[in-house]
Amino acid sequence: MPQRSTESVDNYLKAILTLGERQPGRVASNALAAHLGVAPASVTNMLQKLAAAAAPFVEYERHRGVLLSPSGRRRALEIVRHHRLIETFLYEVLDYPIEELHEEAERLEHFISERFEERIAAKLGHPTTDPHGHAIPSLEGEMPPRSSMCLTDVSEGTFIVDSISDRDAPTLRSLQANGLTPGTKVRVTRSPSDSYSVRIGRSTTALDLSPEVAREVRILPLTK
Repeated sequence: MPQRSTESVDNYLKAILTLGERQPGRVASNALAAHLGVAPASVTNMLQKLAAAAAPFVEYERHRGVLLSPSGRRRALEIVRHHRLIETFLYEVLDYPIEELHEEAERLEHFISERFEERIAAKLGHPTTDPHGHAIPSLEGEMPPRSSMCLTDVSEGTFIVDSISDRDAPTLRSLQANGLTPGTKVRVTRSPSDSYSVRIGRSTTALDLSPEVAREVRILPLTK
């Protein structure tokens, strides 16, 4: 398969996996188009090709959405593992700024060999999460179930930051600069204007997050 075609297939599989984690069940074609930034007709064409392959990566029915087949899920998890190991290597070994990790890993994730993947994992001590707090799938293709919740799902309380989305580099850079990183203890209060007041650690100064930014942060209840 040509290189660009392989990248495109991987990106579709990874997007279906991501959207399926947010809302279990079939992924709607329109949601996939919005996530990938492509025309709905392009999505339909690609899904039909993936479903019609000799070893189909997806189960697709027009107007009913798409599911990953077992082989499609294995490939998607392999790419996610590559991506998150690369991000961790860039951050911990090469000192890349956190806001540059995602874009660099997006370019490299399709092309590393299994041997190179194993060497990166060993060098890093076989990490289970990346610098954003996202779980790294195991070598066997297993992903731990997500138990965190979106910050916008709560009104108030004390929590631990579980992960922060890497989709928007300026937002990621701003949150890190303000001390909002995975593992941080935060006190959250929702304001009447629907923004979120976040106090980090013992700080008395609040960081105000818009709903759009708050949706990029996932949290866990604080356990005593």
